[in-house]
Amino acid sequence: MVFAQKYGVLLDGRAAEHYYVNESLGSARGILIAAVHHAGLVSLTYTPRPMAFSNDVLDRSAHERPFLVLVVGYPATHAQVPAITRKPPEEIATFV
Repeated sequence: MVFAQKYGVLLDGRAAEHYYVNESLGSARGILIAAVHHAGLVSLTYTPRPMAFSNDVLDRSAHERPFLVLVVGYPATHAQVPAITRKPPEEIATFV
């Protein structure tokens, strides 16, 4: 599970604000998923709303907010990805 911190807590107890948390986590999530797939594993992202329940379950501090659950594992032996094709632009849009 990935947690976002809007601010950190310094040794003297003061709060230190973190900037661009969601943007950084979004980029890191993409890189992590690419690395997982490059290693021959598969992943499933899960972002339930609200995720605040996990703070209590995992005993995380109040300044952290759950961001993503990423399940990673080996694919089944005969797993196949379906062949999905995109619709042509003319089928979904009107050009004037």
